[in-house]
Amino acid sequence: MGVFKSTTPNDKQEIKKMWLLVAFIAVPLIEIALFIQVGGAIGLWPTLLIVVLTAMIGTSLLRNQGALALNNLRSSFNDLRDPTEPLAHGAMILFSGALLLTPGFFTDAIGFSLLIPAVRHAVFAYVRRRVTVQGFTAHPDQQRHQNDPSDIIDGDYHEVDETKRPTHTPSGWTKH
Repeated sequence: MGVFKSTTPNDKQEIKKMWLLVAFIAVPLIEIALFIQVGGAIGLWPTLLIVVLTAMIGTSLLRNQGALALNNLRSSFNDLRDPTEPLAHGAMILFSGALLLTPGFFTDAIGFSLLIPAVRHAVFAYVRRRVTVQGFTAHPDQQRHQNDPSDIIDGDYHEVDETKRPTHTPSGWTKH
């Protein structure tokens, strides 16, 4: 007879921290291995040239993709559409820029792939399936008062046009 242990939220956070630690150890090791392999195959200077060129090309692509993402975000705000996807695309483009500026072949490959809109859509769809969003709901008393027409107060108003008159003399530190 086996004993089953249920995972608690605290255990899940420990597992996430463990994966993050593995990523922080694995990515530099992968980059070092790739530098050794590519450098051994084509030499030091061509390897360094490739790293510099990918950073320059990535920066150019990043600028163009970032401008498109910003325009998509603005149009979603103007059209009163949900800005979640344009914001996520902007975040992925920003992340790809950081990866492209980091020297290395593995990070460049991930960075360039995130600049492809189809890849960003796939990543967004995957994350959207895995994330549950809970909306904010007002307290039941607040909801009742928001829809209650007895809370409406009629009133009249008129505009008062007063010129600002200083009640003191300027101190020299302020301009009046």
